[in-house]
Amino acid sequence: MPVLRRPTDESFNIWGIRRDVLETILEAARSSAPEEFGAVLRAEEGVITELLLVPGTVGGRRHALFQFHHLPVDFAVAGTVHSHPSGVPLPSEADLELFRRFGWVHVIVGAPFDARSWVAYNVRGEPIVLKVVEPDEAGGVQ
Repeated sequence: MPVLRRPTDESFNIWGIRRDVLETILEAARSSAPEEFGAVLRAEEGVITELLLVPGTVGGRRHALFQFHHLPVDFAVAGTVHSHPSGVPLPSEADLELFRRFGWVHVIVGAPFDARSWVAYNVRGEPIVLKVVEPDEAGGVQ
């Protein structure tokens, strides 16, 4: 995994996710089912603005394996997203280990992969609230 100095999750203030990014996540999860989908999240000015597809990521029925060594050095990387085709967007023990080691915010989407079937978590695996914003609301971030 990349070596990044992690500030406390409170000091890395991610407060929103762009609606178009969330819709892309949900569609990718639907398209990948019954395998898991996984990607990396980028954020600017506290808003998740982009997905990075990591080369070599493998999605299976019960896992998404990231090849973080393929990521470029990118200080806008904020965390990860992956799907749980089972429909239960609760973190597993493996998810919690990932949360502790990489990024500041993590999103899990569950079937049926709609606007109500996702949860964001902090590095401790505690649910957090992300406001869904339109691109023009994202603090000038396009």
